[in-house]
Order: sequence, then structure tokens, then C-alpha cells
Amino acid sequence: MSSGLVFSSFLSLFRVLVYGCAVLLTLSCQTINTPMSSTDLRLWYDQPAQNWNQALPIGNGRLGAMVFGDPAQEQLQLNEDTIWAGGPNNNVNPAAADAIAQVTDLLLAGKYEQAQALADRKIKSTNDGMPYQTLGNLILAFPGHEDYNDFYRELDLGNAVATTRYRHKGVTFTRETFSSFTDQVVVIRLTADRAGQISTRLGFNSPQTHQLHIEDTRLRVEGRGHAHEGVEGKIRFTALIEPEITGGRVTKASDGLHIDAADEVIIRIAVGTNFNHYDDVSGNSVARAENYLQHAKQKSYPAMRDEHIRFYQQFFDRVALDLGTTPAMDQPTDQRIAQFAHQHDPQLAMLYFQYGRYLLISSSQPGTQPANLQGIWNPHTNPPWDSKYTVNINTEMNYWPAEVTQLPELHQPLFDMLEDLAVTGQESAKKLYGGRGWMMHHNTDIWRITGQVDAPFYGQWQTGGAWLSQHIWMHYLFTGDKDFLRKYYPVIRGAAQFFADTLQVEPEHQWLVVVPSNSPENTYRREGTPTSISAGTTMDNQLVFDLFSAVIEASAVLGIDEAFATELQTKRDRLPPMQIGHFGQLQEWLADWDDPQDHHRHVSHLYSVFPSNQISPYRTPELLNAAKVSLAHRGDKSTGWSMGWKINWWARFLDGNRAYALLQEQINLTEATDAISEKGGTYANMLDAHPPFQIDGNFGVTAGIAEMLVQSHDGFIHILPALPEAWPQGEVKGLVTRGGFVVDIAWNNGELTSLKLHSRLGGVARLRVHTTLKSDARLLPANGDNPNRFFSTPVIKPPLINQDAPVQRAPVREGQLWDLETEAGKDYVFYRAG
Repeated sequence: MSSGLVFSSFLSLFRVLVYGCAVLLTLSCQTINTPMSSTDLRLWYDQPAQNWNQALPIGNGRLGAMVFGDPAQEQLQLNEDTIWAGGPNNNVNPAAADAIAQVTDLLLAGKYEQAQALADRKIKSTNDGMPYQTLGNLILAFPGHEDYNDFYRELDLGNAVATTRYRHKGVTFTRETFSSFTDQVVVIRLTADRAGQISTRLGFNSPQTHQLHIEDTRLRVEGRGHAHEGVEGKIRFTALIEPEITGGRVTKASDGLHIDAADEVIIRIAVGTNFNHYDDVSGNSVARAENYLQHAKQKSYPAMRDEHIRFYQQFFDRVALDLGTTPAMDQPTDQRIAQFAHQHDPQLAMLYFQYGRYLLISSSQPGTQPANLQGIWNPHTNPPWDSKYTVNINTEMNYWPAEVTQLPELHQPLFDMLEDLAVTGQESAKKLYGGRGWMMHHNTDIWRITGQVDAPFYGQWQTGGAWLSQHIWMHYLFTGDKDFLRKYYPVIRGAAQFFADTLQVEPEHQWLVVVPSNSPENTYRREGTPTSISAGTTMDNQLVFDLFSAVIEASAVLGIDEAFATELQTKRDRLPPMQIGHFGQLQEWLADWDDPQDHHRHVSHLYSVFPSNQISPYRTPELLNAAKVSLAHRGDKSTGWSMGWKINWWARFLDGNRAYALLQEQINLTEATDAISEKGGTYANMLDAHPPFQIDGNFGVTAGIAEMLVQSHDGFIHILPALPEAWPQGEVKGLVTRGGFVVDIAWNNGELTSLKLHSRLGGVARLRVHTTLKSDARLLPANGDNPNRFFSTPVIKPPLINQDAPVQRAPVREGQLWDLETEAGKDYVFYRAG
């Protein structure tokens, strides 16, 4: 059997096994086509998409499409997650090592401008990474259908099916489209309410180098990825587009296939590539595509649709959110987005939350590539930012919803990529810095490059591996899966080993610092030449602290590697403390260089607030207020992903109204554009606008809404920590906390009315609530540290505070703190007393 058939057969078997296991283990699943699925979870429009940013995304993790819905000419813009330019390579340039050493010496000597100038001249990689690329476009022409009425199109998040419906000359035409999770094909069904009415022309176009073969009953596309920046294009892809008709006839034409007078048409689109692994492109794209297609042809359309929906709903139905409904729901979705800041529409916030979960399910499945900057949806061969993996915030943000919104399996592609990077990153660690272990900079691609990208201004940041590794530890904290932790411990250990080897001594305080690096994409000198290159940036210190802490704790959990843990403890103690600068801000750099007029989209040093837990309203109030000063000076309006991050920060500040104000800024209609701008928002199809489109903002908002409703980072489970006044009543079911607790929460008039806690792992559940509770369960007043180790909190150094800094300390809402001893597998229910 060819390697292509082996791969595709394995993936099909994997899907069947996942589906079978999920049927046995599904948590809180709803039945198919519940009222919520058919009514409350639809994006709908009364006109076709006029451009890509109005089209609707479907995907199965690997195979994606944007559906336009034009009655006269349907377009499906297609993607497959392994179609990238270039081929196996790592962009590490060993010649940069000497310059890195010299830049380090200059920075530690305080010669910042000279360090920047040298870095600009000498720190270059062999390339800046390869772009993710479109496959092309399937076009379905319907001659004469320019004249239509009663138009409607939707994307139903309840079942992951896109539908277009309209009337033409008294006939109702319907199109259903989905990307099958179980059969690994895109499926289109064309129907009409009268027999013999479906006539269409199937054609294909693509900006890729390709050949279109028009066969008797199908289209076959053979193509290749582009060469890029001197790297030969090695990807080969095959797409098979085959219609199955009832009634009528199919004929071969010079421009494609013609279907005339059919009663029903079912089109299956199968795609295969030669990609096996980042270092192996020996697969057979033709055999893979054929295998997918032949497997799918064995099933009827109803069987394919039903299996697709059941597979999808095992994930989606785990979490339900109800924030109430208003008459705004009667408006098309694009109008609601445009009016969100001006009308009461809590249901649209729910829809945005669930849309993020839909997008993660649709762009990241076990066995696929991780979601990139555009998920899997990209119409270009040279997209903005190459649609790669930008790991100084964006890739991490993509996976913030995975654990808390009960989609932990979808984290797996990121863990798989980390295993790859832990190999390729050894080259950059050794050849550029002389360190053991592995490291990467701020960007990677399907080939798992680890050298600088856009160096040195953006690319010299060293802590990409440190941040990504936090996802391994976070998955353990939410699941308690020691086997998982044991498997991935070498990855996080290797990331820590690099910094243990390469941290440098800062001469004034003898602190250990990362150098040369930067605070992502920002500058600290605004007179003369902008300067980014630096030593000991606050974010780097925070990231290394968390990485070392995770490895120390993981070694204790697993009972291994005690000597290395002790070494990390010693070096962690020598990291710089956080500092509060002259205008009361949390310093972004080692020196007090912050500018109160700086409105940069990155506020990287607030990593310590979210997703980290180094800064807390209860444990570190001085630092919390300093972080709030920094964020207030940056302002609210920014790029889409930046506003998504800010929602999470204001939720962690326990300010639900300010978090909601950011949500209003984000859900703000942005017109279609490919121009890069600092003013973000939301497109008509509810995708995030940087602009242009980046998917991370969608995922950031989903995580932020979850943070407004429940938090578990501060040593306890905080119920309704940042509930805005705009949501006076509501209910959420299925959110997950550290320690494996699943929470259902209901509230009215802004007050908790009921709480259900399901304990997966057992152990103490420490609850912070702002309502007096009654229950048959035994609640005890909490004292001391939480004995449940999943809720441990970091012990950080006291901050250094500038003597001119204003003293600021805002009060926090204390509430009541209770401990509940739980048993694994049991539920605990509480109600508001009185």
C-alpha cells in the first residue's frame, strides 16, 4: 500500500475511533436539532457575500472552504492545511551567532543604539518563513439566476452546515454545504422544490501553478505550492471534484462539467497532498484524494450529513450559554454587528462566544496542523503575515478557549507542533546561542523553522518556546492527565534547559536576563532611531519564570529530575522582579522607559495578568494597579486581536463593565479590506479584523467571555468575577476550571442563583462567591493556601517601585471564600440562600 493510502486510511480510521469513543464518553451533549441549534445559533444574511469577508467559513480541521452563496455564481474558496509554499528547511543562519554575542555585550554595557545598528546589519536568517496558501476556487455557475428573490443564507453553528436558499421563476432552490469531519470531503447538495430544475456549470480556478483535467464525470486538479525566498516549492496537491446527480445528465465541456435538468446534485470535493511531516514530503497526493473520495462515495448524503453533525456536536454541545434575547435577533447578522454598540443585543455576544468555539472545532482537530493566523481559511498565495504561526501572542491566543470551553482534544495539534519544534529548535539553540535544549523566536511555519523572522526588529525575541510550552502545563492543570504530562515533559524540560544555559548576568543588579531580545514589536527609544533590541524585558522575565515554575512543579508531580528542578529554582530566584515606573505603570523594560503616550497594540508585559497568574487583585494589589495604569494608557481601540486580549485583562481586573466596553469595540462592523490597519473590529461574517482578517481575535474574545463568567487561576474558582451590567440574567453550562471542575452557573439581577459543580478529579474545590449559598454539601470557611495543587499560585518577588510613582490601590470585591471536599465523578449543587 502506498504511503498516501496508509496516511489517509489511518486518518479515516482515527476519525471513526474518535467518534466511537466520543459516543461513549460525551459530556453534556444535546440532541441533534434542538431549538437552540435551529434558532439561536445561526449567522444569517439576506444577501449573498459580495467579497471574502462576507463569505461563511466551514472546515473539518484539515479541509476548509468559504461559501459565498451567490445564486448566479456560487464560489467555494478552498484550503487544505498542508498546502504551503517552500519545502523542508530550517531558516537558522549560524553566521548570525557572532553578531548576537556582540549585540549582547553592547546591551549589557548600555550601548543600546549601537546594539540596534549592529543587529540591523548582521542578524538575518536564511529566509523569513513560508506562506500558507489557497488551493483555489470551485465555481458553480447558474445561468439566468441573476434574477432571484426571497434570498436567505446562513451558517448554523449548531450543526456546522451552511445553507443558501432563494426563489427563481417560482422555484425554490436550496444549497447545503459542509466539510465532513467523518468523511474528509467538502460536500455540496443542490436541490429544488420541482423536478428537473437544476442546471449548473462546474469550473475551477486557482492562483497556484496547476493543471485542470476535465474527465467524463469529474474535475481533477493537480497543483504545486510556490517557491518562496529561495526555497523550492515541494508541496504537490490533488483535488477531485465529482458530482452525483439524480435525473438530468452530466456532460464534459471545455470549461468544466455541465449538469442539465437534474432533480438533485451532490458534489464531493476530496483533496490530498504529499505532505507527511515537516521533514517528509514523499506522500502520494493522488492516492490520498482518491481514497477520501471513494470512501465518501460509499455513503448517501443523509448518512454523511448525520455523521458529520454527530461528530461535530460531541464537541460543540459541551458548553451552552444563554445571555437572553431581544428583538435585535430579527436583524441579519451583519446589521446586528453594525449596531451592537448602539442596541441591547446580548444574544449576539453569546453567538460570538460560540462562533469562536465553532472556529476552533473547524480548524484544529487531532491529526491536523494547528490553527494558523487565519485558522485554515486563506484566499491568497502570499497572505498577510504569510498566515504563519506568530508565537509572540497570536498562536497562543488561538488556543486560549481550548481548556476552559471544554475542547481539550483540539489542543493536540499544538502539542504535536511543539514536539516538532523541540527537535528543530535544537539547531537555533546550539548554533545561535551555544545552548542545550531547544528554542524558537517569534514565528514558525509548517516546516517548523526556528530562526529569526523579520529580524531583528521583531524576530530577535527569544521566548517563543517558553510561551508555547505553557500550554502543556495548562492542559495538565485542567485535566490532571499525568500520562500526558509524562509524555510532554521532555518538551518543556528542553525549553527550560535552553534558558538555564543562556541567561546572562545583568551587571548592575546581577539579575539573570534574556539577551538580546525585545518586548514584542514595540520600541523604547522614540528620539532618533527606534530601538527594540534589549535585555531583560519584563515579558521575557515573566515567561522564563513561568516556564521554570512549570518544569519544577512537573518534576515534583512525576517524581523525576530533582537535580534539574533545583538548578531551575536557583536560577528562577535570580530573575528580575517586576517594577513600577515613574508614572505608576508596570514597566515594560528593565529600565523605566515607558511612554504614557504609547498606544502600541502589544502590551506584552501584561502577560503576567493573563494568561499568566503572577499578578492578582488579591495577592499583588500594587502590581495589579500598575498593570491597570499601563493598560489605560494604551487605550481601548486597537487591532482586533489586541482588543480580544484586553477583554481578558479587564476580566482579570474584575471589571466586567470595562471588559464589555472592549467587547463593544470588537463587535463593530469593519468593511472589507486587505489593508493592514491598527483599527480592528469584526467583518460581516463575524471573523476578526486585525485588519485584515486574523482569527486570533475570535478566539481571544471567546476566552475573554469565559473569563468574565468564571476564573480559576488565583487559588480558587471565582464565580461571576466580572459580570457586566449588560448581562443582568443568564446561564452558562459546561465551562471547565483548573482541577477538572465543570461548572454550570445561573444568575438573575446580576446575582448568582444556582451553581452546579461536577468534580472529575476530586479534591478540594475552593469557591469565591458574592452570594450566600445553601446546599446539602458541606462548605467550610477557607484558610491558608488551597491544598489542591492544581490551584497553586506563584510566589513572586516584591516589586521595585520608583520613588516618584503615585500610590494607587483600588478596592476589590472580596466576597466569600469556601472550601468543598469533592469526590471524583460527583455533582454538587448550590442555590442562593433566601
